[in-house]
Amino acid sequence: MSERADTTDPSRRGFLRRAVAAAAAVTIAPGISLVRLADARPPDQRVTDANRWGLLVDASKCADGCGACVDACNEENGLKGTGRPATDAQWIRTVRLRDKATGRETRMPYMCQHCEHPPCVDVCPTGASFRRADGIVLVDRHICIGCRYCMMACPYKARSFVHEDLTGQKPDVPRGKGCVESCTLCVQRVDAGDRSTACADACAKAGHRAIVFGDLKDPKSEIFDLLAKLPTRQIREDLDLNTGVRYHGV
Repeated sequence: MSERADTTDPSRRGFLRRAVAAAAAVTIAPGISLVRLADARPPDQRVTDANRWGLLVDASKCADGCGACVDACNEENGLKGTGRPATDAQWIRTVRLRDKATGRETRMPYMCQHCEHPPCVDVCPTGASFRRADGIVLVDRHICIGCRYCMMACPYKARSFVHEDLTGQKPDVPRGKGCVESCTLCVQRVDAGDRSTACADACAKAGHRAIVFGDLKDPKSEIFDLLAKLPTRQIREDLDLNTGVRYHGV
């Protein structure tokens, strides 16, 4: 599955990177750039398995009634609600779990789990669903035929289907009617060198820090340190998918 990411034509997989790189070079005055990220990956440079990006969600810090992560995701990716919840895109949502034995309730954000062995990739007939070498699971909208097999295969029900015509899209987050989509771990940010996600930033700004993004392979990263200290689990551990999203306090 990682080979799919390694051999993808940069003209398809690199669209987001090029768009962000262009935005990063916007000049507001001669010689002054609005944003310049030195560690952004060049568009023609392939993704490698040197990193594995993921999230740590601390459910014990998730504040009741807070939707900062959902709002930030919608804003970052241009997800505009139609007022029809059954068809609106949901890349991240909050869920409430209740222990039947004790009655204890837990609230937590829930999104694509970015599996090492993603079932959505296994069932896709065109190869539109793929896992990059750095662990991010994506959908190639150029070859997605909207069959929705991936939605049926996903044990986390984390994917949405675009039913409506789309307007006002963001250039660095291309979407398309008739395609399936889900959380991308803010791949446009990752490829531009920004080592954070909209949901993690919003959660930190709200004062909760229930979501931490980072490189699961980097011993110097915050997420690596926290995973070494805290007891964590995967959702549906029985499936042995080795998810990139881990939970504490669940």
